[in-house]
Amino acid sequence: MTQNTIDERIASSKTSIFKVVFPNTTNHYNTLFGGTAMHMMDEVAFITGTRFCRKSIVTISSSQIDFNKPIPADSIVELIGEVVEIGNTSMKVKVQVFRENMFDDMRDKCIEGLFTFVSVDENKKPVKIID
Repeated sequence: MTQNTIDERIASSKTSIFKVVFPNTTNHYNTLFGGTAMHMMDEVAFITGTRFCRKSIVTISSSQIDFNKPIPADSIVELIGEVVEIGNTSMKVKVQVFRENMFDDMRDKCIEGLFTFVSVDENKKPVKIID
């Protein structure tokens, strides 16, 4: 597979999802609970990785998750996933989380993290990410 084809697959697999931070997803400070943010990020990373390789994948690690700014309840969040590294049987997906105020144009990058996935066969054995 050529680098151009890989670059095209990376571009077409980029995933963006919008959600609202409702009170049931916040902590005692009325900001998005970190575990909920990580759950949403892993989901977007999984969708991104699946769209890239079109194979079964499993999360094997999350790293460098930086919670730089709190996200208050009643915010709109956009989660953006993009494949940033491809190995033989694994790949890394970067997820960025942006928040927007609901009633104005304010937008901030608040969280960023890296998720590693391995492609597996029906026996849960690692297989090549790209054939």
